[in-house]
Order: sequence, then C-alpha cells, then structure tokens
Amino acid sequence: MIRNELFRRYALFLCSVFVNAFGISVITKAMLGTSAISSVPFVLSLFTPYTMGQYTIYLNLFFILLEMLMMKKKEIVMKRYELISQIPVGFCFGLFIDISMNYLLVWLSPDYYLAQIVALLVGCFILGLGISLEVKANVSMVAGEYLVQVIAKFVHKEFGFIKVCFDVSLVLIACVLSATFLSNIEGVREGTVIAALAVGPISHLLLPYWRIFDSWLQPIQPYQASYTDNQPIIITIAREYGSGGHLLGKMLAERLNIKFYDKELISMVANDSHFSPKYIAENEQKVSSNYLLSIILQDYEAPIEKSLSSADTLFVSQSRVIRKIAKEQSCVIIGRCADYILKDFPKASIIKVFCYTDMEDASKRCKTEYHIATESVETEIKQINHSRINHYQYYTNQKWGDPHNYDLMINTGNMTLTMACDIIAHLYQNKMSNQTIKKNE
Repeated sequence: MIRNELFRRYALFLCSVFVNAFGISVITKAMLGTSAISSVPFVLSLFTPYTMGQYTIYLNLFFILLEMLMMKKKEIVMKRYELISQIPVGFCFGLFIDISMNYLLVWLSPDYYLAQIVALLVGCFILGLGISLEVKANVSMVAGEYLVQVIAKFVHKEFGFIKVCFDVSLVLIACVLSATFLSNIEGVREGTVIAALAVGPISHLLLPYWRIFDSWLQPIQPYQASYTDNQPIIITIAREYGSGGHLLGKMLAERLNIKFYDKELISMVANDSHFSPKYIAENEQKVSSNYLLSIILQDYEAPIEKSLSSADTLFVSQSRVIRKIAKEQSCVIIGRCADYILKDFPKASIIKVFCYTDMEDASKRCKTEYHIATESVETEIKQINHSRINHYQYYTNQKWGDPHNYDLMINTGNMTLTMACDIIAHLYQNKMSNQTIKKNE
C-alpha cells in the first residue's frame, strides 16, 4: 500500500513538473518577459548554442551545489534523498521546457499586445496549476524553490524576504547578461512582474480543489476512535469579536465539566515549539494586514508543514497541539481554525459552533467586558474581525462564518449566553447518548 501511494504521488509530481514547464513556456512565448526563475536560462539561450531547457538543467545542478555548501555535513547526510531527488527533477524540468518550447508551442507567437497579455495570463494560470499539483503530491521540490528554503534557514530570515531577494537577483543577472551580450534587455518585462505577483495567489486558490485526489493518493487515515473506548467530544467555537464566544465557551466547559482551551493554548504551543508565549499571543490569529501580499510572499511550492515561514510554522505547531488534546479528552476550543484543523475527526465527536452578533450588541459587550473606549470600540471590532477573516481564509481556503462549515450558528444578540449554552449542551449530551447506544450494539 505504501509503495502504491508513493508511486501515485511521484506520478502526480511528474505531471506537475510537466505542467510547470509548460506554463513557463507559455509565459515565455507571450514575449512579455519570462518568469524570474527562468530569466537567466532564457537570456543565455539567446546568444549561445544551448537551449533554455539545457540551461535550466545546468542552473538546477548549480542550485543543488549551493544548497550543499550551505548545509552542514550532518544535514547533508540527513537530507540526502531530498537533494538527490532534485537531480532527476531538474533534468525532467529542463527537458519538458524544451519539448514545450520547441514542439508543443512552436505555433504560439502572438503579434498583438492584447494577445500577448492573454497568453501571459494563461501561462500564469497553468504555472499556478502545476505548482498546486506539486504541493498536493508532496514528495519533492524543484531545486530553485528548495534553495530559497535553504538560504532562509542559513541566514535566519523569513522565506518571503529571501524569495523576493532571490528572484530580484536572478532578474538582475539576466538584465546584465542581456545588456552585455545582446545590447538590449530581453526576457525581462512587465510579464516578469505579473508572473511574480499572480502565480502565488493562483496556486493558493487552486490547491483546495485537489482534495479530489485524496482517496486516490491513499493518505494516512484520519484519527478514528473506537467505540469500545470513551470517545472525546470536542466543541469548537469560532466567534466574531464581541459576540461573547469566550464567555460562552467557559460557561459551557463548566456546565459539562470538561476542559476549556483559549489562552491556555499559548503556553502549550510555546512548550511544543521555539516560539515565546509573547510572540504566540501577538501573532497566533493573524496574518499580514495585506492578505494578497501574504499569499504572494508565502512558500507556495511547499506544503504548509514544510514551510519555513514563522506564521506557517506557528500554525503547524498550534494544529499539532489542538489535535493532540482533541484525541485525549473532551474539551471546548476557542478559535484558532480548530473547526478546520479537526476536519478529519469523526463527525460524531465534533460540534462546530460559530458565534456572531450585531455591531450594537458587540460594542456593548466590548465596553462592559473588555473595557474598550466608546470612541474606538467599532474600529477595534472591525479590525479584529478583519484579522480573523484573513487568518482563517489564508490557512483554510474557506469562508469564515460560512454556515456550511459549522453545526450551529448562534446569534448571541438574540439570546442570552445561558440560552446558547443550553442549546450546545443539549447537542453534546445527545452525542454522548449516541455513543453509548453504539457501544452497546
């Protein structure tokens, strides 16, 4: 079974490498500048007898050498399979580029600017499609992207910053080579910038659709508790700021005599990671204020569990802690995308709640419970809700507050928290009863 899964994953990965190469070729054929990673091979191919694909192979081998130079001997041994796998990937990538450029797309030569723009956008979409498939396969990486991860780790800087520096460096080298040997700038135009800005968001948008491959790839089976044991029941509460979700969760935990996790998760995640409690408290439920910028700068060619972004690493650590406590005991968990993190748990053991209210009720609660000044309360509510929306959408690709993602939508402006507590407690007791019936069957 494991061999079958690996074969299927590598088959999907090989397809993704071809789609990536085809997408880069379409972008290049649009004649508005190629992608940053291909700018140097393209320019070199214009004044030498070697092809763009051949230079892509040479450049990838050079990247692998740089990776090894920045790794310690022990790390090279530990990651030898990741390094070795990049060699055939680089050869395939270069070969596929040449096949696409010289055979499959020999007909593509748009003359008008509008046609060039259309070809460029189609190429960006194809490249984003290929990258999202590469992430889904989750078996290897193209050397260029892996090198950025190695550099980021070596210099202890954020991946997004290093990625920008890396791409800009390649583009500058391409410009210098072009100006020196061709007397003008080739391969670097507005299309280079458009590709850099568009491919990440496209890949991020397409990734959720590849869940159709889950059963075919035979992933690790989700946690399934046996009915011969006491199966924990987890209540997750997502909430708008000022809706009283925290107070409701605490009331519910006391009523049902189960554990309550909100701020308590901060110290648990700190113990499970290298982050300080202060850093976690300030960054655990937010991404950059510029949502699009966050996607552009993210490590979009790597699965989130392999990302070097501090925000991604924090989310992975938090997810690991949430899954661990959910397997051990019944509890109430506040926010933190817990409804999504526990999506693979049995439906019989999860109650997903979303609390919302109107601005008047939220403002009143924020002033009385959180002591926020009247003149700034609405601004505070909107900013925090906006941050939670971005965080949830960034990591789940789902809409925050969508009723389809929850079992209960509770308007705390139309009922007391006690009434809401009664409703959820009744559902909890009903699930407990169902467990008892199934155990006795």
